[in-house]
Amino acid sequence: MQRLSSRAVAFRNKASLFSFSSKPNTPFHLICVETYVSGPHNFDPHLKPAHSEMGYSQNTDEVHANHGSSNFGKENCPFSDRRGGFGLVRLEDNREDFTHYQNYDEFSADVEKVYRILRKFHSRVPKLELALQESGVVVRSGLTERVLNRCGDAGNLGYRFFVWASKQPAYRHSYEVYKSMIRILGKMRQFGAVWALIEEMRKENPQFVSPYVFIVLMRRFASARMVKKAIEVLDEMPKYGCEPDEHVFGCLLDALCKNGSVKEAASLFEDMRIRFPPTLKHFTSLLYGWCREGKLMEAKHVLVQIKEAGFEPDIVVYNNLLSGYAAAGKMADAYDLLKEIRRKGCEPNVMSFTTLIQALCAKEKMEEAMRVFLEMQSCGCAADSVTYTTLISGFCKWGKINKGYELLDNMIQQGYTPNSMTYLHIMAAHEKKEELEECMELMEEMRKIGCIPDLSIYNIVIRLACKLGEVKEGVRVWNEMEATGLSPGLDTFVIMIHGFLSQSCLVEACEFFKEMVGRGLLSAPQYGTLKELLNSLLRAEKLEMSKDVWSCIMTKGCDLNVYAWTIWIHALFSNGHVKEACSYCMDMMDAGVMPQPDTFAKLMRGLRKLYNRQIAAEITEKVRKMAAEREITFKMYKRRGERNLKEKIKEEKDGRKRRARRRRWGGGHGRANIC
Repeated sequence: MQRLSSRAVAFRNKASLFSFSSKPNTPFHLICVETYVSGPHNFDPHLKPAHSEMGYSQNTDEVHANHGSSNFGKENCPFSDRRGGFGLVRLEDNREDFTHYQNYDEFSADVEKVYRILRKFHSRVPKLELALQESGVVVRSGLTERVLNRCGDAGNLGYRFFVWASKQPAYRHSYEVYKSMIRILGKMRQFGAVWALIEEMRKENPQFVSPYVFIVLMRRFASARMVKKAIEVLDEMPKYGCEPDEHVFGCLLDALCKNGSVKEAASLFEDMRIRFPPTLKHFTSLLYGWCREGKLMEAKHVLVQIKEAGFEPDIVVYNNLLSGYAAAGKMADAYDLLKEIRRKGCEPNVMSFTTLIQALCAKEKMEEAMRVFLEMQSCGCAADSVTYTTLISGFCKWGKINKGYELLDNMIQQGYTPNSMTYLHIMAAHEKKEELEECMELMEEMRKIGCIPDLSIYNIVIRLACKLGEVKEGVRVWNEMEATGLSPGLDTFVIMIHGFLSQSCLVEACEFFKEMVGRGLLSAPQYGTLKELLNSLLRAEKLEMSKDVWSCIMTKGCDLNVYAWTIWIHALFSNGHVKEACSYCMDMMDAGVMPQPDTFAKLMRGLRKLYNRQIAAEITEKVRKMAAEREITFKMYKRRGERNLKEKIKEEKDGRKRRARRRRWGGGHGRANIC
């Protein structure tokens, strides 16, 4: 670490050349470049290489019409999103952003004041509006966007402020505010609210209704795998005075291909050939989609179609095909394609070589990856920060942290800027070895060179602290993170909740969970956290606390499905609270949700043991009515429940037997190994 410090100091001495603040308030700043598949620096996100191993998303909201341009997304790359892909990182000389953010200090105090009020009163709208009114904060241009950004993933907080701000005299939402709100609601999958907002824009500010708004909506529908809804957006656009063109259609194809709906995209492409003449972008999106799915024959067919349509494949097209070969492990074909690219006079660029390097790193072929790296330099193709980050990731992934540090030093000597993503991989390697002190030191080194740790870095440190039982240190890092202006995301909340549960700090776990729910972050993927929290509380005989947690979920307006209800009812039943389980089962049915067959069977067994026929009769009657409404035979429903319950009991018994055998034979080792 001391060796790194000396390099950091040397790097800092070059401040006359660059400024390295991660906040966009300087002329030069680090940005996350989220590429369109047809851009010149397209790096295939499905390969799970250096950046995508840590879960970086390539989810863009806008695509430039020019085939030769890249989409430089200004949103942070979220660590919680587990779809493959990553954004390219480079230095951008953005004087316009510098001018825009010169007012940083003017807004920062008001932003923090509003954010604290939103967190405190978000569940009580009248008190929230009164607190905001009495805060002395004047709603003005620029403030609303900053507050929405400060709320981060907590869409509910942002929406509350958006609604309140719209009621203030002498203030009207700008186009940027509407765009931010649509992005937030789309991310929360509140599609009805998005349409309502677009309708409001059409009535009050028709000039704000632009193709970009619909592109965002298309992408959100596509990411939710709601293909028909995404296509319907294209048909709805003329009603709002926006005629879709080839660019908008290309964005729709791009969104579908990036989110695993390439078959539907190919079908739509053929259906719309007359309405939207094919462009090279359209073909490139399809080729990318087939490569992402591993369908190389279909990808080659698209390459043939490109030539038949009179287009000449460019380096972006070839890079996508190269990525497809590399992802499929066909490195010989990838090298052959590289030679063919050269024969056709289309010189491979840095992304071509980096694609090969990341594929080799993923297979632990680090020597071969270094050979490609040296070959790239010998060809006169200079490596960039992404190439270095990919190699650092590869070495750190396979436990060679020292080699990663050597490359980091080399990267700094060559004048390239290490960024949060670069450090993230080194940090992940330290996390794997449970080296908390090294992680803390590395964060200090980042600050010394002006690279401010982002949410992903903080997530790693907090998770490791909790894993090692240092929950107080985790809370300290959490507070430090919030003090820097970062809003904890969904992953950060889940990490802290599990950390508290591992140390039996149930009160703190409940508080963080309720805060997460209040910010609108609870959804189906987090039901595992809900299950663990409720079971932990009930095992500790904290029935009232568990009821309080469930009440919080209900009062905050969370959209609960049958699985959430089942988790709660089963948790109560498993911990001996049969009557409470039955009571909540009645509430579930009153909410229009029918219990699963095994839940019904389990409750009936429990009530038989308690000789409580009255409640059993009430539940049975309600289930009969719901079954009839859904055209399900009650006998079949009951029989299925008994069968499912027996199978689950048998699985549990078999699992206990397997675990007992493992313990008997020394933790799963075979008899031969023991001998």
